[in-house]
Amino acid sequence: MRQNPSFTLTDAEELKRLVRENPWATFVSHTDAGLVASHYPVILDDTREEISLLSHVGRPDEQLHELGEHELMIIVQGPHGYISSSWYDDKPAVPTWNFISAHFSGVPEILSDEENLEVLARLVDHFERELPEPRQMAGTEADSAYAQRISSGTVGLRLTPTRISAKQKMSQNRPDHIVDRILLELAGDGPYASDGLLREMTIVHDRRRAAR
Repeated sequence: MRQNPSFTLTDAEELKRLVRENPWATFVSHTDAGLVASHYPVILDDTREEISLLSHVGRPDEQLHELGEHELMIIVQGPHGYISSSWYDDKPAVPTWNFISAHFSGVPEILSDEENLEVLARLVDHFERELPEPRQMAGTEADSAYAQRISSGTVGLRLTPTRISAKQKMSQNRPDHIVDRILLELAGDGPYASDGLLREMTIVHDRRRAAR
């Protein structure tokens, strides 16, 4: 991912927030057979201080990705959207696309069957906790027995990246009055309104303004 100093994201806490809020990720491997991409949920390994991602793949994806034999890139993307040139005062001007995205790369650690089952349970708990009556993977004996059986069809992994390339492009190169105009458009009812991008841009620019 091409970097620009104005948009480079290196803050570990912001990267962790990106993963927490956008857990559906893309896995990319460069294998002997060529490029392979898959899509799986990821969560943070909160037992570790450094950024470390936990997930699993369904069989036989571990063979397709040749997991553990070379680098795996996990791509996490947050809110994004079109920014019209009509929202600028500049004439002429060109439109752009605002986004936040991170590429986490490294050789993944393949988890044992017991560790994989634990990660699967944590994944379920992570998403179920938003529901009024969360259902745990081992909430009943029947659920637990079923989970034990189907977990054999998955392979757990932990990726502690050795390289991170991340970008948070939120119009940081624009003056305040243009940023405010963009925020107004994102909050409106037009075709490119976006609550998610509005929230992300607001976080970025509130911090920038407070730091002045």
